[in-house]
Amino acid sequence: MKVRPKEIRARRNRRLLAVFLLLLLTAATYAVYFWLDGRFWVTTDNAFIAGNLIPVEADATGIVTQVLVEESQYVRKGDLLVRLDEHRAAATLGRAQGNLARVLRRVAGLFARRQQMCQRLAARAADLERVRHDLIRYREAVPSGSVSEQVLQNAEDHRRALEAEVREARAELLSAEAQVGGTTRRGHPDVEVAKNNFIEAFLEYNRQHIVAPATGYVAKRKAQVGDRVKPGDPLMTIVPLDHLWVEANLRETDMRRVRPGQRALIVVDVYGKSHTLHGKVEGLVPGTGSVFALLPPDNATGNFIHIVQRVPVRITLQKEEIQGRLIRPGLSTITSIDVREPGSPPDTSYVETSAAEYATDIFADELTRAESMAREILEANLPEVGPIESPCPTLAIPVAQP
Repeated sequence: MKVRPKEIRARRNRRLLAVFLLLLLTAATYAVYFWLDGRFWVTTDNAFIAGNLIPVEADATGIVTQVLVEESQYVRKGDLLVRLDEHRAAATLGRAQGNLARVLRRVAGLFARRQQMCQRLAARAADLERVRHDLIRYREAVPSGSVSEQVLQNAEDHRRALEAEVREARAELLSAEAQVGGTTRRGHPDVEVAKNNFIEAFLEYNRQHIVAPATGYVAKRKAQVGDRVKPGDPLMTIVPLDHLWVEANLRETDMRRVRPGQRALIVVDVYGKSHTLHGKVEGLVPGTGSVFALLPPDNATGNFIHIVQRVPVRITLQKEEIQGRLIRPGLSTITSIDVREPGSPPDTSYVETSAAEYATDIFADELTRAESMAREILEANLPEVGPIESPCPTLAIPVAQP
């Protein structure tokens, strides 16, 4: 077969021309797309699904006797998760209950002793007043000889003895007054201390049953039967999947046009482009990721290298789009923000804390129940409650001779 160089060169040139035209058409198509739409989007693949990871920690000391849930299980707020050995806490609660009853009876005795001292002082004061009247009559009768000097002297001695007894009774009453004055039987400081010790013991006993603080799915279970836990020890994590968002880390060079309120498109790697989520920029984190790192960079050193920083941007997800789908915190996404919209000022935040996991009421009735039990103990051991005790009027009685 005869080789024809001209035909080969012509065929090669046609192929090169076709490739060049294809590249030119591709570049033109991309340029048109970029000019009409692409330049209005800020896109990053450094974006991940985020959510609230609610830790469940022990709030009492005890040994784990039962674990009622396992990872991936769905739990509702208030469900029992872990049970601790409650025997020691029950004994402490019983001791606090007995101590409260004992203090109530002792305080009642203090008030009764105060009343007794008051009556004793009143009796001594009455005797003293009677002797003083007798002395006045004796002094008037001595010049006429109706009363002897000896009788007058005995009355004088009796008066001095009664004055000493009045001072002694007054000191005893003041001592009792210092312990109970200005308060009531149930409002006595010792009763308050004993009552709060009982409430603390009740809370310790109640916290032996660890319940879910929020509704969600169980993850990272660490509690094991036989573990001895103390307050602050992590037991597991609860992840609510109905409130998730995207944390997109954008280059600082792309942040000039990004504003809260702009819409965003999110492609999750687990689904690819077959399923696109729609979101909205909720807010811009007030700082780059480096300043919140465990070891922030020291740019004042001599080995500084200029690195483009990343700014976290929070993007909300629509609840109806993530329900029933495999959307989990930590999944990778490709996030695009439409910067054609003007949005709101950079300092604006649309983040809300109205979701259920931002508040819990699982401890709301604990104090109420504890105070109710304390009132029952008060009623059983101190049924009569008097008004605030007024100072004994006999404290004002003078002891000096008129």
